Amino acid sequence: MVFNRSLLARAALGPAAGAVLMAFMASGAIPAYQMYSVGLAAVYTIVILSVGLLAGWSGIWSVGHPAFFAIGAYFAAYGSGHGWSLETVALGAVAAGAALGAFLGYAGARFSVLYIALLTLAFTTVTLELINRWSSVTGGDQGVPVVQLRSALGFGTLAGGGTETQYLAVGAAAVVLALAVPAAASGLRMRLVAAKSHPLAARTIGIAPEAQSALSFAVSGACTCFAGVLLGLLTGFVSPDPFSLTFGISLIAACVLGGVGTIVGAVAGGIYLTWNPALSSAVGLPQPVVQGLVLIAVLLFLPGGVVPFLGRLTGRVLRRPSAPRTPPSDESAAPTSPPPPSEATREGPELLRLEHVSVSYGGLKALEDASLTLRQDEILAVIGPNGAGKTTLLNALSGLTGNGRVSGTADFAGQPLLGTRAAARRRLGIGRTFQHAEVFSELTVAENVLCTRRRITAGHRADVTRLLRSVGLADVAQRRPAELPFGLQKRLDLARAMAEKPKLLILDEPFGGLDSAERALLAGHIRRLHADGTAVVVIDHVLDDLFSVAHRVLAFDFGRTIGEGAPDTVLKDPKVRSSYLGTVDGRTRPPEHVGERSMLRLHGVGHTYGGVVALRDVDLDVRQGVVLGIAGANGAGKSTLAGILHGSLEPARGERESGGAVRTSLAPEGRALFKTLSLRENLEVAAYAAGITGSPLRERMEETVQWLPTRLRDRMSAAAGGLSGGEQQMLAIARALIVAPDVLIVDEPALGLAPALVDEVYERLARLAHEGLTVVLLEQLLSRAMSVCHEVAVLHEGVVAAQGRPGDPEFAALAESAYFSGGRHPGAPAAATNTRTSPVN
Repeated sequence: MVFNRSLLARAALGPAAGAVLMAFMASGAIPAYQMYSVGLAAVYTIVILSVGLLAGWSGIWSVGHPAFFAIGAYFAAYGSGHGWSLETVALGAVAAGAALGAFLGYAGARFSVLYIALLTLAFTTVTLELINRWSSVTGGDQGVPVVQLRSALGFGTLAGGGTETQYLAVGAAAVVLALAVPAAASGLRMRLVAAKSHPLAARTIGIAPEAQSALSFAVSGACTCFAGVLLGLLTGFVSPDPFSLTFGISLIAACVLGGVGTIVGAVAGGIYLTWNPALSSAVGLPQPVVQGLVLIAVLLFLPGGVVPFLGRLTGRVLRRPSAPRTPPSDESAAPTSPPPPSEATREGPELLRLEHVSVSYGGLKALEDASLTLRQDEILAVIGPNGAGKTTLLNALSGLTGNGRVSGTADFAGQPLLGTRAAARRRLGIGRTFQHAEVFSELTVAENVLCTRRRITAGHRADVTRLLRSVGLADVAQRRPAELPFGLQKRLDLARAMAEKPKLLILDEPFGGLDSAERALLAGHIRRLHADGTAVVVIDHVLDDLFSVAHRVLAFDFGRTIGEGAPDTVLKDPKVRSSYLGTVDGRTRPPEHVGERSMLRLHGVGHTYGGVVALRDVDLDVRQGVVLGIAGANGAGKSTLAGILHGSLEPARGERESGGAVRTSLAPEGRALFKTLSLRENLEVAAYAAGITGSPLRERMEETVQWLPTRLRDRMSAAAGGLSGGEQQMLAIARALIVAPDVLIVDEPALGLAPALVDEVYERLARLAHEGLTVVLLEQLLSRAMSVCHEVAVLHEGVVAAQGRPGDPEFAALAESAYFSGGRHPGAPAAATNTRTSPVN
């Protein structure tokens, strides 16, 4: 924690306000009959702060805090009757609250928000039942008095219900508020928020979400129990009535009203909760009704809470016009970097060794018998088609395999790796980025990097500033990731992984979604990391940029290693080429005669997702009776193009035209079946959505069922989730067919299927083409598309890099070049112009 003048000034506001309030109380400016309410508001402020910060920082909504409140109050009552000192009672209550809170937080970390709420609900229910039944200690329904507590440190004696306790409550609330201010600026809060917003990414920087949940709940429970001690002293009598489940709901309502996770909002919530009875009496309505109306109004009109709304309003009023923000400079982000060293110069020590590593999920082997070595001075690229096992390999290295069963051996820097928890691998020196830039959205750019530290010092902040400057993010350090374009979010993900200078950096598709300039910058960062002594393992589908930084390439398919070599030779391996391009068996051919009517046309279509360019200037003409293949590697933009052709996705730019009334239907990648519904119900749902009912539905159902193989026709009442992968794919296509489409769009029908099932799926698609149906086939394997389609368009990084007829000998070579590098030789500069042929008319 770095204390500066601004932080100390904000922390001093609470004690200053408390001192002023106590001065008013002592002067008589506050009537004696209101003094109790002031003390009660102070106690409620502590409780609401505990509940609100737990929800805001850790994402845990608790209805168990009435139980903690009661435990503290009964500690005061029991201590008063048994001669305990004030300090003993307070420490005992705090310790009990911390222990119980840690247990609830750790036990609930594996559950969703709903189940944690139910867990805390059960905790309150059990606690209240114990209070009612343990009458020898609690007095049962009759309650128990709090007579007095004497201070062991010589601060005198506090009588239950006395005036002194009102001052104590105000002073204690002031101190708690003062402590909350530096906590909000600490690494603790950053790590709690990181664990809440993205548990998986948090593990890769050394944060264990279950430990953070236990810690936050422990602190919250301890504070609430301390507030319970104050309540017992303030009232002078403790009974079960104030600690009902209704009070728990009132606490949450007060948190929402004030502003969840805000310190001043807790004060507003405490005041509201104290004077709600008076407000109810004034309007003549029951308290629950008034509370419900107020909460509804806040949720509808001030969803962030009263205090955040007033803060934003004040900021808009007081804010002066400022100079427009300039985009972050790339000058510091693009230092001159030496090229990777040659094969002969890499003689560093062995850093990583994997031997016969396999990862299985039930009966599915996502990674099988993988072995590799990595030297300290090496950049290793891992390639392969979608579903080849690349990401599973990276997850095995970073400990993110979830429920997968991992076997084999792995050593990192001389230590066994596979048995090490994911959060502990960061301390070993392993950093990790993600394909989609999994950043912590509730933290600023600087905090996203700072949260990698448990304790933040001035030196750490300076290091982060230098790191952000090196990647071109210094100008946006205080902004939230959602305010940044995707390219800058990728840089932030990289900067977070680079913090603490890892020995090994694992990069998951770092070039995906970036333009040529951003990819060049990223390549420079990777080379600089290597020059600083960091080993790198990187996977990506943008092969030209990937090969420009790699020393060695490892190829995977179906979870197995199929090839290895230098970037300029690995694609010459027949197995590697086959894994990407596929093989042609010649058994499935499209019909020879097709029509000339245009069914769908795309003109200059482009699309982006939050700044990520998925498609650029796509022109396509889908003619009647044609089987049109759209081939491209994973991430090329095929699924986006499928959605636009289908009409379910509106393009950001360009036009989609249809030749009259054309009905399209999509069998999406991954099938998207309703797995708990039967086969028949899956078909009926699609028909109902298209407005097909009654006798037309029965006719369409009969025709569609006949298209399915016999083994599926005999199981129409079985759940779709019980089918094999190939059977699910055929059901997904049948679901698309039941609406009698004019154009059928099938996205990756062979994904994850065994070769025999692939052949069966394609034979049935060919049958549809011979019956005259227009088919758009989005396929990862180029050779398969070339063998079953009339026309093929090759997508590369969202651009139609080549388009033509498979029968054209020149097109085959052009399509292959376009598939891998957009018409460039892998390793050529990324800014080169894509090679294209004229569209087929």
